[in-house]
Amino acid sequence: MIVALALGASSFAQVKKPPTLEREHYNYYFDKAAFVAVADSALDRARVRLSELVRHELSYKPAVYIPETDAEFGRLTRGVLPDWGVAVAFPQRKLIAIKSPDKFNVNRSLSELLAHEYAHLVTDERTGFHHPPRWFNEGLSMYVSMEWGWSDNLAMSKAAVFGQLIPLADIELVNRFGEGKAHVAYSQSFLAVKYLFDEYGVNSVNIFLDQIAAGKSANHALIESTGSSYSEFDKEFIKFLQKQYNVSSLFMDTFFFWIGLALIVVVGTFLRYRKRRQVFKKWEREEKFQSTDFDYGDPDHPERTDDDEPWRS
Repeated sequence: MIVALALGASSFAQVKKPPTLEREHYNYYFDKAAFVAVADSALDRARVRLSELVRHELSYKPAVYIPETDAEFGRLTRGVLPDWGVAVAFPQRKLIAIKSPDKFNVNRSLSELLAHEYAHLVTDERTGFHHPPRWFNEGLSMYVSMEWGWSDNLAMSKAAVFGQLIPLADIELVNRFGEGKAHVAYSQSFLAVKYLFDEYGVNSVNIFLDQIAAGKSANHALIESTGSSYSEFDKEFIKFLQKQYNVSSLFMDTFFFWIGLALIVVVGTFLRYRKRRQVFKKWEREEKFQSTDFDYGDPDHPERTDDDEPWRS
């Protein structure tokens, strides 16, 4: 499940607290030193990748928080996230907040969440006072963080088969979606951005962003960058999804799920059997060494005291 968001928050006061660690491009506010290496690696990769994809680097050092408690996360986010949200970027506050993976079930790796949120900050600054469509914003963040798995593939197969694909314009309302529909929206956003890069290239994507930054509508930006209007691009993309995801893909996704589940059961059964064997062998060894039926004398008369305890004679 994708659980990261980008939110504007000009009405929220900037959190003021000395950073626990300053880097050249970021300020960290971590309670655990172990997060530093993960953050350095994830954010450095995202920064380089974004400079190639959207030809932009942040002009400021964002504050990156990984709070350990709900109270601290709530203080940073002011409760604006849906209940399934665990990470957020506030571009106007130049801030990223992610629930600690040591304390919460975040469903994604820390490196993915960090890259995802950092991409939101870059996208926002890249387009200035204007904003690209939500599907592009979320899709680019997923594309940069490379967060795609079996569950995303299954969500898309189910959506295509059961007629639940979402028009790209409707993804603007993703914060109001339930968890299942939001999963489809994020997965579809990733595929839309990937489709844009694969079919039209980096130059076209940057023409699209330049048009958005100049205050043009998403419809105008798509015409300039792809030659298709918003509705035409949406139809083209939906047709692509329906070819990629269908009954066959759904069958294969569920087939591999049950195969994987069966393997887990088999491996678990084998491990339990092996553990029991080890316990039984341990008991046998203990019984051998703890036996009290020692016989030092005549085996035909084992109960004679002088036979059982020859050292007493």
